[in-house]
Parts: sequence; structure tokens; C-alpha cells
Amino acid sequence: MKTNAGLWIDHRSAVIVVIGEKGEETKRITFNAEKQVRSSGGAQEDSEQDIRDRRFTNHLNKYFDEVIAYVRNAGSILVFGPGEAKMEIKKRLENEKINTRLVDIETVDKMTDKQIAAKVREYFGQ
Repeated sequence: MKTNAGLWIDHRSAVIVVIGEKGEETKRITFNAEKQVRSSGGAQEDSEQDIRDRRFTNHLNKYFDEVIAYVRNAGSILVFGPGEAKMEIKKRLENEKINTRLVDIETVDKMTDKQIAAKVREYFGQ
């Protein structure tokens, strides 16, 4: 049996459902960094803002790395979610040469973990 993974993701959390020979496993990963809104101001404020932006980007990259670690071995990957994070993770999957297993990207609203698992089972016909 091929392993299939469904990934609901936004910039706050990711819910990963992996369906394989050993059954179904659900994992939630939380992202706790908050992006600061850039304010207009002098050069000193901009440099402080740049530091915060780089720190946020570093945290976001670690979050995406952790998510990718859970779907890396899947035969097929469905990515869905409400915002930009799904397209950002798609780019990361492409950069890591995992995009060949990406089967679909869908825009959906917030869902419970049970709804996410049901959607993944339905999508992969299981």
C-alpha cells in the first residue's frame, strides 16, 4: 500500500494526516512566531524591523522543515488550507524535489482535525 499524506496548513499550525500500511496517523505542528507589522520610521526602526523580519523568516523556515519531515516519505501529498502558507510550502516541496508527489493544492477554510482526516481519507479513497 502506498503511503498518502494530507496537509492542512496556515501560518499558525499544520495538521498532517498520513495513511499507510500501519493505518492512519495525525500530527499537529504549531507555529508560535508572530509577524510584526512594519511601521514607517527612521533608519534605526527599519534595521530593527529587518532583524525581526529575518527572525520571523528563520522561524517560518524551521516550521516548514518540521512539516516537510513528516510528509517527505509519502507517495502522494495533498496540500490544503485557507491562506498563503499552502503555496509557500509548495515552493519548499519543489525546492527539495518532493513536488513530484504533490497531487493537489486546494483552498479550504478552517477545519477540525477530524474534518481534515475525513477529507484526506475521502480524497485518497480510503
